[in-house]
Amino acid sequence: MIIPYSDIDQDTLNNLIEYYVLREGTDYGEHEISLPEKVTAVKRQLENGEVVIVYSELHETVNLMPKQLFIQQAAEQYPTD
Repeated sequence: MIIPYSDIDQDTLNNLIEYYVLREGTDYGEHEISLPEKVTAVKRQLENGEVVIVYSELHETVNLMPKQLFIQQAAEQYPTD
């Protein structure tokens, strides 16, 4: 289930994004990017609809994921044909 980012308290949203960014351990190339810059980039992706916040009832977890990946996984899990 997708949870609209605008429904989440700003402090909670920031904590969720920080946890996601720190957990991912993504390499950003030659230039190190600060945590606040990474958080801002993820917020921008949420606002643009590129990334969604997903709640898994089965696992009782919350995760951020690219919207296209979410759509792909949903299609695989619930085929329409």
